[in-house]
Amino acid sequence: MPPPADIVKVAIEWPGAYPKLMEIDQKKPLSAIIKEVCDGWSLANHEYFALQHADSSNFYITEKNRNEIKNGTILRLTTSPAQNAQQLHERIQSSSMDAKLEALKDLANLSRDVTFAQEFINLDGISLLTQMVESGTERYQKLQKIMKPCFGDMLSFTLTAFVELMDHGIVSWDTFSVAFIKKIASFVNKSAIDISILQRSLAILESMVLNSHDLYQKVAQEITIGQLIPHLQGSDQEIQTYTIAVINALFLKAPDERRQEMANILAQKQLRSIILTHVIRAQRAINNEMAHQLYVLQVLTFNLLEDRMMTKMDPQDQAQRDIIFELRRIAFDAESEPNNSSGSMEKRKSMYTRDYKKLGFINHVNPAMDFTQTPPGMLALDNMLYFAKHHQDAYIRIVLENSSREDKHECPFGRSSIELTKMLCEILKVGELPGETCNDFHPMFFTHDRSFEEFFCICIQLLNKTWKEMRATSEDFNKVMQVVKEQVMRALTTKPSSLDQFKSKLQNLSYTEILKIRQSERMNQEDFQSRPILELKEKIQPEILELIKQQRLNRLVEGTCFRKLNARRRQDKFWYCRLSPNHKVLHYGDLEESPQGEVPHDSLQDKLPVADIKAVVTGKDCPHMKEKGALKQNKEVLELAFSILYDSNCQLNFIAPDKHEYCIWTDGLNALLGKDMMSELTRNDLDTLLSMEIKLRLLDLENIQIPDAPPPIPKEPSNYDFVYDCN
Repeated sequence: MPPPADIVKVAIEWPGAYPKLMEIDQKKPLSAIIKEVCDGWSLANHEYFALQHADSSNFYITEKNRNEIKNGTILRLTTSPAQNAQQLHERIQSSSMDAKLEALKDLANLSRDVTFAQEFINLDGISLLTQMVESGTERYQKLQKIMKPCFGDMLSFTLTAFVELMDHGIVSWDTFSVAFIKKIASFVNKSAIDISILQRSLAILESMVLNSHDLYQKVAQEITIGQLIPHLQGSDQEIQTYTIAVINALFLKAPDERRQEMANILAQKQLRSIILTHVIRAQRAINNEMAHQLYVLQVLTFNLLEDRMMTKMDPQDQAQRDIIFELRRIAFDAESEPNNSSGSMEKRKSMYTRDYKKLGFINHVNPAMDFTQTPPGMLALDNMLYFAKHHQDAYIRIVLENSSREDKHECPFGRSSIELTKMLCEILKVGELPGETCNDFHPMFFTHDRSFEEFFCICIQLLNKTWKEMRATSEDFNKVMQVVKEQVMRALTTKPSSLDQFKSKLQNLSYTEILKIRQSERMNQEDFQSRPILELKEKIQPEILELIKQQRLNRLVEGTCFRKLNARRRQDKFWYCRLSPNHKVLHYGDLEESPQGEVPHDSLQDKLPVADIKAVVTGKDCPHMKEKGALKQNKEVLELAFSILYDSNCQLNFIAPDKHEYCIWTDGLNALLGKDMMSELTRNDLDTLLSMEIKLRLLDLENIQIPDAPPPIPKEPSNYDFVYDCN
């Protein structure tokens, strides 16, 4: 007979004593269980004690989290959080440097636990730490030369404890003084400072900026881009990551009118070229967090275009009309200037109308009306002018080439530029906030100060080339735009390292090549509709689904590393989950760092029997997506979230590293519960495998023996007289 569900078998340790094996009744109050443990070791004042996990986390057991205790868990009897907080509060004020250092080290470790953090904060511990940072540094200035390692470690542990305590979201960031901000900023501004102190200081500044508008203004006054740049020129990728994170935070929280000014400062300080040289082209791999920060910087930079993208052209604004005149002048001045000096106004207007038609505007009389649609608004006109001025030969060639074609075969430069600008903004998601987990940065956009404009110039030439290859007419305009979008998207997925490389990728993606790719994909996804084929599909589909199911379950047995997301992404926290080989238990547990390969079952502390799983929910239905926080609003995170519901009010919450892993896990869990696998990945796999199986079965293989092993390689010929040199 199995034990009751409320009884959990655990081991409990106490320093200097043999561990006890004990059955815990989850229905009993936690205080009663602690009293029972204390009585067993004859310890008085049980209210001064608590239980905590004996693993590396050392988290306290509370009434809220006690349901996480599983059979076989090792616990430790220890001082209660309130007692521990009181003792550490006193110890970190010790006059002994060694005692103080040891106390701060313990505080930095314990502060990760929200139960301890709450008790320490209740003793006004945050204020004590800020005072130590503000005044303590001066107090030990004289000791720095003789005790520099000790001083550095002390400050590092102090800042670490502060960061961990603030991460719990118990205390508002708005409560900190200017003196504290100045002190933290001074650590960042120093040229020679301990790496760990610099790292914590950058993390604190980033959190201040992101969590408080008032603190953003104060930090912006203390920190300049010029002071942050040297940290990017070092070799420590973690420091570079934190530095870009601070720049991104300042950029993100800057008022709209200040962002362009800040972008100009970044350009003056050559931030782009420094990142390109010291980060992107450095001789080391870019980790996920750095890739995310580069992606955020890329998005924020492109979002500066949103204002122009959403600005309609004012047909009465002479300065804006002059831009259109300049486009006409660059294209047609050589042939038209003599006519401009003489002739009536009517003739001039007629000539302008003819030229605007050649330029490919929809409204030949008043082309300003073409730019009243948003998006792309004035951004399209900006791109056209940039192309005309910086790639003048290509611009004139495209305009004159098309004006010499028949009307129906000309590629309208004006209309094409407007639609292309709109399409590029959609591809780069101009105006959208950066995703919380996205790492999709493109190195080529860091190779030029005007990367979007150069991107447009390459793509408008591609559009003209594709138009000619398709022998398109005006009725084919939308078809051409679809092909160009496919060409651009396919080239971007290869992550070219420069704009020139992007251009060469496009050269290989001609219209003929796109047709071949489409044909190949169509052949692979071919769906035969004849009745015998449909019957064959119906017959073999269960076999294919069983194959997919086994693949999903095998992947769950291998397991996946998931990242815990919190308000401050810089500090990665990982956990691993995998299915037992007999498909009966999910093993999971926290990790100190991202693993290399599989994590063995016995190193994962927690277990969840598959039989206990009640349901699997996704997206907005997940408990951790209903909680208050920034992640709730992020569409990308919502699409990767799923939860396992078990027992009465218990859940195991996941955020998949990517869409593929999300599909694998939701499919696998549904398969374990005997439900259908409904993911997009399953549909694609089913289509591909069905198509392959049907084609194999339809091959004319009657009376043909298919060998089990490949045929042997033939012997070398006795001579090579048949080989000759073409030269």
